[in-house]
Amino acid sequence: MNTMILRRSAWPILALAVLTFACAQPDAVLTAKIKTSLAVDSTVKASQIEVSTQNKVVTLTGNLDSQAGKDRALQIARSTSGVVEVVDMLAVRTGAESGDAPDPDRTVGAHIDDAVITAAVKSRLLDDPQVKGLRIDVDTRDGVVFLTGSVGTREELDRAVEIARATEHVRDVKPNLVISSG
Repeated sequence: MNTMILRRSAWPILALAVLTFACAQPDAVLTAKIKTSLAVDSTVKASQIEVSTQNKVVTLTGNLDSQAGKDRALQIARSTSGVVEVVDMLAVRTGAESGDAPDPDRTVGAHIDDAVITAAVKSRLLDDPQVKGLRIDVDTRDGVVFLTGSVGTREELDRAVEIARATEHVRDVKPNLVISSG
């Protein structure tokens, strides 16, 4: 009889535990939900956005081509069930930096120069012992270098910017780096 009572009283506890676990959304699940929503949205270029989640706080990082894309990405993240807060680390490229349409005054040589700058900066980041270059994306437009990704410390962020600025033919550096422990 006591065993029967224990079994009956265990079911509600087990059901509560399963329900609690099912309702709790781990950070990886939130990240996946947001990435999927961004990928299917026609306004957003999901490939330009990095999504990371820690303790249900979502950080969006990237260099976007339009303000509409940025606004929509933030709206998607904020409206995702389970998200507590959204940290906006998105930048919108303007004018010649945007890449929205080909610039008729921009020569093939200018495109090649940007590719050479990108390769040089990336190589220098990978060679530096203080910087984890694999976690930093480098993009160059008209000599302006965009650094996107994550670093472990403020010192690493400063060093990455210093390396990019010191690279030959770099006109400016736009760091869009997030400091994260993971």
